[in-house]
Amino acid sequence: MAVELRASQALKLMHEVNLALVRDSEQDLSARQLTILMTVYLEPPPHTVRGLAAKLNVTKPAITRALDTLGGMRLLSRKRDEADKRNVIITRTVEGALYLEQLGDLVVEKARELPR
Repeated sequence: MAVELRASQALKLMHEVNLALVRDSEQDLSARQLTILMTVYLEPPPHTVRGLAAKLNVTKPAITRALDTLGGMRLLSRKRDEADKRNVIITRTVEGALYLEQLGDLVVEKARELPR
């Protein structure tokens, strides 16, 4: 089902969601951190530092820094790939799944509040 929004409505929705996150959330994530988190949860695994760096077109150290923060918040975890010790596999956590479920609910709530 496609949702039709004018550009001004889409920006208003983005603004309202971000405003709520900044005001209410204990976990104030950057755009990069949020994109990494959503990529890991919304796209099929496996996810690696190398793969995320290529997908987001950023450096591996940038991904590692974001993962350090997300891991500290327990939203994602990392483990060595047993088949290839050079790779680090990014895995989902219960806390991360709950965070994104709440984020999804927030987006729906704010979308319903948009003026038509």
